Amino acid sequence: MNKNKFNEDVQAQTILTLDDDFSLIKRFNNGDETALRTLVSRHKDKVRNLIYLTLGNTDAIDDISQDVFVSVYRKLKTFRFESQFTTWLYRITVNKCRDHLRKIKIRSIFSPFTNEEDTLIAPEQLPDDFDIKIIVRQAIAKLPEKLKVPLILKDFDGLSYQEISETMGVEIGTIKSRIFRAREGLKKILAPYQKELL
Repeated sequence: MNKNKFNEDVQAQTILTLDDDFSLIKRFNNGDETALRTLVSRHKDKVRNLIYLTLGNTDAIDDISQDVFVSVYRKLKTFRFESQFTTWLYRITVNKCRDHLRKIKIRSIFSPFTNEEDTLIAPEQLPDDFDIKIIVRQAIAKLPEKLKVPLILKDFDGLSYQEISETMGVEIGTIKSRIFRAREGLKKILAPYQKELL
């Protein structure tokens, strides 16, 4: 398949998905509850993945994911069809992750102990059957939230700079700068694991 044909197919699929999401939203707003179930089914894995990569390995993924879709249920009538549904959905997800992080920070004030679960294992202590994905996820978890979220949206979910800008409410230039800094930060964190990553 030539490159132009491939690009046309991808664009056609994107338009189809966009139209499909929009038609499901319209159906839901007209009283069809099953349309929301279809939207949730289509996007729940993306939401869970974004939560997992943003917060790290946490038992709260199911609760936050549920909160996201409860918000979608309550706010879907306010959706203005000015951006993709996923952009709007990711904005809700990012805000729910921020709420969760705020709660953790408040709780940590009253607790003298910190959880060291996300500490990276030294390269020489890695077991033979280690999963490199875990190392990368732990490295991402070490980045500050303002760098981590745009990196995840760009490199894992494939959003454009414009979509990330809309999702986070931040200028495109700032988004590009944060993604660059996030990638540089990841390189430094993962430098000791260069041999394992190859």
